[in-house]
Amino acid sequence: MSAPRVGAAGPDPPRAPATGEPAPLLAAGQFRRLLVSRFAAQWGDGAFQAGLGGAVLFNPERQADPAAIAIGLAVLLLPYSLVGPFAGALLDRWDRRQVLVVANLLRAGLIVAVAVAVGAGVAGAPLYTGALLVTGVSRFVLAGLSASLPHVVGREQLVEANALAATVGAAVAAAGGGCAIALRAVVGSGDTGSAWVTASAVAGSLAAALVAAGFRRNRLGPDETDEPAETVAAVLRGLRDGLRAAAGVRSVAAGLVALAAHRLSFGIATLVTLLLYRHTFTPDGLLRAGLAGVGQLLAAGAAGVLLAAVLTPLLVARVGRRTTIRSALLAAAVVTIAFGLPMVKTTTLAAAFGLACAGQVVKLSLDAAVQRDVGDVTRGRVFALYDTVFNVGYVLAVALAATVVPDDGRAPGLLVLVAVVYLIAALAHAVLDRGPADRWRRSRRAARASPEVIAAVATPGSAAPTRAGRSPPRR
Repeated sequence: MSAPRVGAAGPDPPRAPATGEPAPLLAAGQFRRLLVSRFAAQWGDGAFQAGLGGAVLFNPERQADPAAIAIGLAVLLLPYSLVGPFAGALLDRWDRRQVLVVANLLRAGLIVAVAVAVGAGVAGAPLYTGALLVTGVSRFVLAGLSASLPHVVGREQLVEANALAATVGAAVAAAGGGCAIALRAVVGSGDTGSAWVTASAVAGSLAAALVAAGFRRNRLGPDETDEPAETVAAVLRGLRDGLRAAAGVRSVAAGLVALAAHRLSFGIATLVTLLLYRHTFTPDGLLRAGLAGVGQLLAAGAAGVLLAAVLTPLLVARVGRRTTIRSALLAAAVVTIAFGLPMVKTTTLAAAFGLACAGQVVKLSLDAAVQRDVGDVTRGRVFALYDTVFNVGYVLAVALAATVVPDDGRAPGLLVLVAVVYLIAALAHAVLDRGPADRWRRSRRAARASPEVIAAVATPGSAAPTRAGRSPPRR
């Protein structure tokens, strides 16, 4: 293992004062810069996915059935899993600032190439290959952003920082999709219009690269590396070490099981819903069908994601991380039965809101567990494993559901299966993640007895401040 690069990452992130009251999160300029780069990249992701989805699934010049939708979703998401092992190993070896700049510029060029292919009427493998490359690079960018977060905020602020970055980022991605849908209404829904809509995503990539270039070299880590020089060896070690690190942390292992169950369920629900909007639903007043209706569905989901950003820190502080995750899974089961089964537009929108909120609560809780409980040396590799679970589960569910779902999307049996999976996941999480009270809950009790030590109790592996009020040394 090479020695840490002392001072290479710049000054330490801001730390909470000895009173236990954290400094204002957005007061950290480097955190704000990372947020802007993330939001620009995710806006571009949303615009690209909506543009390509409109070109393939809701283009009057092309046809879409369950198999076509499954292929389209696989193209958009599988690269996240295929690139994940490489991203994890390389992000723990390469300067993450440089990765963010170069990957965003590369993605901009690939988006232009895909847009040209859409405009030329290209279909099948060539178009899907281009889309695979774009989304693969996108995964590399987002993995780098997640692994960089602990370098711009203090450990005691990771829950709030992650909630803000991941949740608002998801909302910004939805906004990018909404902008693409609105542009499509102006330029047209055929191949030429779809090409212009797809090309609009370039703006997000260029902006993200420009903002990331403002960081100093090595500012975003890694602080040290134990990776070999050979890329293949790094990837193989990344797969092994990511799995080993995740399995060795009970909170992360149980959280991955909960997240996998959510993505399986959400994938089935997504396929059913897209088919309903494509073939069954009709416009009714303010509620639309087709791609415009999907835009409303995205807006409902984004609202649920934003609510999760507010609820998650409050719930974790009050009832603990474990109870928060299990409650979210149980709520998702209830929402699926109550609002999914009627299969009408109003209740479908409510179901999208509820499932997005519950799923984001699970994701934010797991994000915080990875960032707090996994060391920086292997954090990128654990996030790579995390991304693989996140996307393979979703694509696998869509692919399997596509073999049995009718073309009109009316499949109540599949929605009942979704609810059952959520219930099983809640039980599995309770079995896998048992132990003393959560650290976040203990930190609240410690604050009542001695506010001076709350930051130390809330931070795994740290000691209380010294009598002079100095913070303990960084682990």
